[in-house]
Amino acid sequence: MTLARDIYQILDSMPNWERYGLVSQLGRCAISVPSNIAEGSSRSSKKEFVHFLKIALGSCFEIETQIILACDLGYIVKIQGEDIIEKVILQQKRIVTFIKTLEQETRK
Repeated sequence: MTLARDIYQILDSMPNWERYGLVSQLGRCAISVPSNIAEGSSRSSKKEFVHFLKIALGSCFEIETQIILACDLGYIVKIQGEDIIEKVILQQKRIVTFIKTLEQETRK
């Protein structure tokens, strides 16, 4: 949720003409991460939970790509983009670790 909030705060500084392009896509990806984790946690099996975690992980990689593009286009300050990317990479690592843990528990 913190990552999504941080990204939404950055979206306000991006150009209005990107409202239906990069801004919209980045916003959807940002909220997709915690939403898929929440939805997966409500499922009845670990296998289903892993499925939703993998979707959340994919959204994290999309966020990383879109933040890099926003920096390259000068829509956000490089240091701000680097800070978000650092948080995204940490989130990616956490999700991957959680997936591995659940998959190991499923095999037992």
